[in-house]
Amino acid sequence: MNFQDLHELLRRELLRRVERGLLTGTRLAQQAGFQQAHISNFLNGKRSLSLDGLDRVLAAQDLTIDQILPVELAANANPIPHEAIEIVPVVSPSAAINDMKMQPAAIIETIHISASRLTDNRSLPSHKSAYFQRFVAIRADVQQAAGMEPVLAPGTIAVIDRHYNSLSPYRPHQSTLYAVRAGNALMLRFVDFDQNCLILRPSSTACPVQLLPLAEDEAPADYLIGRVCLLFYEL
Repeated sequence: MNFQDLHELLRRELLRRVERGLLTGTRLAQQAGFQQAHISNFLNGKRSLSLDGLDRVLAAQDLTIDQILPVELAANANPIPHEAIEIVPVVSPSAAINDMKMQPAAIIETIHISASRLTDNRSLPSHKSAYFQRFVAIRADVQQAAGMEPVLAPGTIAVIDRHYNSLSPYRPHQSTLYAVRAGNALMLRFVDFDQNCLILRPSSTACPVQLLPLAEDEAPADYLIGRVCLLFYEL
């Protein structure tokens, strides 16, 4: 993959957001600090962005290069010779919540990810989850993606680190995306905690905040399945 290919992947992702009504050229220009004509020409394929411009657009939309790559490329493109690859199972939400180890019958598909991209993640496991298979993934359905645009879209593969069950922010001044058990369902949300309630926050202001009351003998870690550490988008 070359620099021009990366431009095209980003352009297609931005156009997808525009088509869904999540973004406009004017808003993107304001966010990234460009003239509207410059962004319009980029979206229409008439000009490219500089490396700095590419970084500014990615940051404005809270995107990383990994997130705009197809899963196959993100997992396998240009591997370092002899670099270890970890196979992460894509499973049902129920299996992600309940299964300590993923049995073959529970695996829907697999993705191949550089082991270093996984082991570099910090862990803060609860006592229970410390014995769980650490990395699993789900493919977000319409209900799980609802309210989370543009962070999530239906079909997105979310890799969950089940050894991070703490409400401590993973990065300072940045919301952490969690997989949360709500009844028998799995939800993907930003999470706060106040007055013995988990506060499940969507990224869209059009979607309501949900409260998840905890019993006296329960802790937030009882509901936090894990931190979403990687997202892979379908193109």
